[in-house]
Amino acid sequence: MAEVYLFLADGFEEIEALTVVDLLRRADITIETVSINGTLQVEGSHKITVKADRIYQTDQCEDGSMLVLPGGMPGTNALMAHEGLRELLFMYRNAAKKLAAICAAPSVLGMNGLLRNKRATCFPGFENKLLGAQIEDKGVVSDEGIITSRGLGTAIEFALAIITELRDHVLARQIAASIQYQ
Repeated sequence: MAEVYLFLADGFEEIEALTVVDLLRRADITIETVSINGTLQVEGSHKITVKADRIYQTDQCEDGSMLVLPGGMPGTNALMAHEGLRELLFMYRNAAKKLAAICAAPSVLGMNGLLRNKRATCFPGFENKLLGAQIEDKGVVSDEGIITSRGLGTAIEFALAIITELRDHVLARQIAASIQYQ
């Protein structure tokens, strides 16, 4: 059982995904990467291949506290098209569990109505896909268990916001200090 599941599809943004995995593991938060490709090997948008922890199967990721979606293209489009992931996102929100998405991936939440009446941010140019959201021009926005972030340049801040949401700001500051972030 993982506390956090991070979903990967071919074309994911490597830094956005792997920064979250790295920093959460430094914080002793159990996180597993989940491939929606049907294979453990997933190629990022910059041709870096990683091996996911597991392949997506129905009912396998329901026990966590948070789902994380990295951006990148065409990875975000694949996340959007995956019906099992879509159902899981709704299940998590209905159970008041947490969601996080960075770069283009907040569009997956927005296009599915999961950002209505929430403050959110995304990669510039994707704002029209954040249906019903109050869009903020910030690196990271947290609102009632949903964390969104602008992109690669905010990946550390995004991961630290996840740590804060799941644990507390003290641990997030300790992790930030350990990597000499700000």
